[in-house]
Amino acid sequence: MKKTLQELTIKDPFMFAAIMSDEEQCKKFLSLVLKKEILKVTIITEKTVVYHPEYHGIRLDVLAVEKGSQSRFNVEMQVKDKKNLSKRCRYYHAQLDMDALLTGIDYNELPDTYVIFICDYDPLGMNLYRYTIVNQCQENGQIIQDGNHTIWLSTKGQNACDEPEELVEFLKYVDNPKNLNDSEDTGDFVKSLKKQIAAIKRNRDWEARFMLFEEMLKDEREEGRVEGYRAGRAEGLEAGRAEGLEAGRAEGL
Repeated sequence: MKKTLQELTIKDPFMFAAIMSDEEQCKKFLSLVLKKEILKVTIITEKTVVYHPEYHGIRLDVLAVEKGSQSRFNVEMQVKDKKNLSKRCRYYHAQLDMDALLTGIDYNELPDTYVIFICDYDPLGMNLYRYTIVNQCQENGQIIQDGNHTIWLSTKGQNACDEPEELVEFLKYVDNPKNLNDSEDTGDFVKSLKKQIAAIKRNRDWEARFMLFEEMLKDEREEGRVEGYRAGRAEGLEAGRAEGLEAGRAEGL
């Protein structure tokens, strides 16, 4: 059943992208995840909550660029385990690099890229809040410093002592957004997220954007059904022709 804007939580890709389109929230989140200060980021809005015709489908992941270092960040909420996390990360890193190269940057000057997935499941089954994926030489164990950084966050972690308190609180909030009371919060980040979600739900501009987003999703689903029907029909006709030819040959024999 289709949700209304009022029913969305931080788990819903539209709401998450809406929250992270705010520079301060995005900067705070990145600082918690990377365990370092992020001075300023620019959100690339045409690739977050606005449909962009150059991309297949409707993208809602968050893309940001850090001022100064020009590091690029791709952040996405992943509620279901689609068994394609590693290949998607590979694709996103390639897209971030291509975007940088198109601006005339030499290979040696490529900025660092960070692909961060917030998983509402445990992607590797080790009960950790964080999985850091790196390129490594198999023969000697040396980490290859290629500037690619991949981080999978899990809401199912059990090692709170190893991570920043506010990050753990955030992941617990994502895991159970409807049951975490304000009195249980240990930091300001989740409180600010709740406040922002409430403000988005009151904002008529966001309501209009969500309605447009839902309409585009509907059109894309319909287009997919039509393409699937056409492909299935073509496949059926081809199979029918093959059977007919085979029957004709049999009769000729």
